[in-house]
Amino acid sequence: MSVRERHGAVSRAGLPRHELIGPAGSPVVLALGGISADAHVCAHDDDPREGWWEGIVGPGRAIDTRGVRVLGVEYLDAGTRADGRPDGLVTTHDQADAIARTLDGLGIDAVAAIVGASYGGMVALAFAERYPERVERLVVIGAAHVSDTRATAWRIIQRRTVELGLETGRVHDAIVIARSLAMTTYRSREELKRRFQAQPTLSANDATFPVESYLRHNGERFAERFTAARFLALSLSSDLHRVEPAQIATPTTLVAEEGDLLVPREQLEQLARELAGPAELLDLRSEHGRDAFLTEPDRLGVILDHALFTAAQP
Repeated sequence: MSVRERHGAVSRAGLPRHELIGPAGSPVVLALGGISADAHVCAHDDDPREGWWEGIVGPGRAIDTRGVRVLGVEYLDAGTRADGRPDGLVTTHDQADAIARTLDGLGIDAVAAIVGASYGGMVALAFAERYPERVERLVVIGAAHVSDTRATAWRIIQRRTVELGLETGRVHDAIVIARSLAMTTYRSREELKRRFQAQPTLSANDATFPVESYLRHNGERFAERFTAARFLALSLSSDLHRVEPAQIATPTTLVAEEGDLLVPREQLEQLARELAGPAELLDLRSEHGRDAFLTEPDRLGVILDHALFTAAQP
C-alpha cells in the first residue's frame, strides 16, 4: 500500500511543507534540489502535477517510488519584514534541523539516503554533520563544504540587484534580472552558443538577442513565485554554508557536473579527500553545466544506481 502525505507551507508545529510518497515500510530517500525546488518532487496519484525532479524520481525511474519512499521538503526562509527584506538569517544547518523535526513528526528514525543537488547538496552535508545517526548514505551533486569565492561574488551581485529593486519599487524586475544572471552560471558556454546563434532583432536604437529572451523567460517564471525576502534569504544561505568535512563520516558519493561554474571539480576533490568517511567522486558528463542534474536523467540515473545500490552493498 502506498503512503502519501502532503502538508501546508508550515504545519505540525512549524514543520516545513513536505510530501512523502511510496510503499509503507520501505526505505526512505530524501530528495533535495536547488533553492527553487519545493516539496513536490514528482507526480503521484494525489497530485498529478509534474514535480521538479520528474526525470529522476517516480515509478521505474532511478529513484523508484515502487520500492522506496521519497520525502520532499520545502526549504524554510526567514520570513519577511515590512520593507520586504528577510526577517533574519537562515543557514543550511537550520534547514537540517527542520528536516530532523519533519522526520520526528513522521516517525522516521533515519533515512536510507539523502540525494541532494545544488543547495540541496549543501543541506545534505549539513544534515550528515549534525545528525550522523539519521542518514546511511549521501549523494551530493554540485555542492561542496563551503561556497567558492567566485560563486559568492555572482550571488552578491544578484542580491544587490534585488535590494535595489526593493529600494526603487521595481522588485519584480529586479528578481527577473537576478535570476537571469543566475541562469548564465547554471548553463555552459557550449550550450548557450549552440542554442542561441541566431542574429539579434534590431530596433531603431537597440537590439534583442535570442539568449536575452531565454534569460527573461526564466527570470519571469522565477519572479512569479519567489518573493524578494525568500530569494535573499536562500541566496545568502548558500554563501553562509560551511561544514567541517572531518566531522562527516557518512559514506558519500560526490558528483561533479562537467562545466559547473559555481562548484569547480577541484573543490570537490578537496572535499572527497577531507571527508571522514568513505567517499568517491564521480563525473556527470554533459554540455548543460550546473543544470545537468535536471537535464541528464539517464546519465545521472546510472550514477545514482551505483551510489545507492551498487556502492551500498557490503
